[in-house]
Amino acid sequence: MNAISGMLTALSPSYEAYIALRFITGLSTGGVGLCAFVLATEPVGPTKRGVVGMSTFYFFSIGTILLSILAYISPSWRALYIISSIPSLLFTIIIIPFISDSPRWYLVRNKTSEAMNIMRSIAEYNGKHIPQHITLTLDDHHKVIQKNNNEKNMEHSSSIITVLQSPITRSRLVSVTAINLLSSIVYYGLSLNVVNLKTNLYLGVILNAVAEAPAYALTGNALRWYGRKPLTIGTMWLSGVLCGVGSLVIMVEGGVWRLMRMVCGVMGIFAMAATFDLLYVYTAELFPTVVRNAALGCVTQAGQMGAIVAPLVVVLGGQWPFTVFAACGLLGGVLGFYLPETWNQPLYDTMAGMEKAQIKGEVVKMESESV
Repeated sequence: MNAISGMLTALSPSYEAYIALRFITGLSTGGVGLCAFVLATEPVGPTKRGVVGMSTFYFFSIGTILLSILAYISPSWRALYIISSIPSLLFTIIIIPFISDSPRWYLVRNKTSEAMNIMRSIAEYNGKHIPQHITLTLDDHHKVIQKNNNEKNMEHSSSIITVLQSPITRSRLVSVTAINLLSSIVYYGLSLNVVNLKTNLYLGVILNAVAEAPAYALTGNALRWYGRKPLTIGTMWLSGVLCGVGSLVIMVEGGVWRLMRMVCGVMGIFAMAATFDLLYVYTAELFPTVVRNAALGCVTQAGQMGAIVAPLVVVLGGQWPFTVFAACGLLGGVLGFYLPETWNQPLYDTMAGMEKAQIKGEVVKMESESV
């Protein structure tokens, strides 16, 4: 869908046809990115999950850099759409046939044999061997006694309604969705705001993309030693402060101040890129397998809404874009305090397993406080 709609965009006979084809392209692009991230992270253990999750976004930065170069050398926008659609076509033909579903996805649907086949192939590739009597099981799901049929249906459901029905996942979803909305406004807004900095447009986009790569590397390594929560708060606030400085110097003319505006923008997107992509890792760990895709889809949709709002902020011009971005970064950091820490915690497969662990953790905390 992505490849076909992208190539057909180049043949748009009217503006209405162009809008319709871009809408279809947007639908397909969001699904590809979300599924790719889930497939990359679900089979990975807690010690490597952060690094693996963050590494998936290197390719996004590389794509942005290549897009800037292709846009500069393309003879027309129609040619650019055709060229930029070729990777999706190659991915469908060359990569997709070698990708299997997540073993967790099979497991929560009671397809244990398929899940074990994948695990054995992973072990074999790593030079290991899983004995035949070893098998995968859900996190105490079979031991949970459901109170009524509604709870049973909820356990097997994978919709966003299931997430909202549980007080634990509902509060998490509201907080992480709001943070992702705010971070995407800043992330996409700073990329688009290069038009207001009075610098070279193509160079500005490339520098913003280049700034993302070290952000992923530093955050991926920091996830090994620090929790998700302090990193989310810290990177949001850092971007907010940098954007606040940018709002103070945006109106001042001169070569030095113009350079400082660019530095604030590049460093601001450096910090926000870390938050924006860290949230995917964080969200994947906040929700069990049965609803992980639904939760990530909701959070991704919030990010797309932020991408819609971002250009509306940029067209305000003057110091307003940096001011709005600063407010979003600072507010997002505050919201981060409402999320629990998931560092070195297991990925739960069922709602019952996660809720049982939550209750057990609260009991242990109460006992330790009483002691």
